[in-house]
Amino acid sequence: MSKTETRHVVATVAELRETGRKIATIKGMEIGVFAVGDHYYAWRNTCPHGGARVCEGPVCGTRLPSMVYEYKYGRDREILRCPWHGWEFDLLTGQHLVDEKVKLRGYQVEEEGGQLYVIL
Repeated sequence: MSKTETRHVVATVAELRETGRKIATIKGMEIGVFAVGDHYYAWRNTCPHGGARVCEGPVCGTRLPSMVYEYKYGRDREILRCPWHGWEFDLLTGQHLVDEKVKLRGYQVEEEGGQLYVIL
């Protein structure tokens, strides 16, 4: 952590494991913190497309590449779908699933003593 970065407590590990996500306000910004598997991810709660509160959208899976007339579902609980227009983002990377130029703004999450911290 650099001298300009600061840690902000956002949740307990138990709380996030139970709910799957928490939206915290840090320095006037809303940041969604997500538990995906054994890892934690934090994303600014603003969709780069239309400004929606993206972290309030459904956490789901998506259709995977497949043959014509074949629809395969996968990546369950790894995709965040914007509640306004349905844009899908990878919760592990913040990357939009179709347009590689579009990405959520992410923040580092640290775990210590049962607490989760977002680094700004």
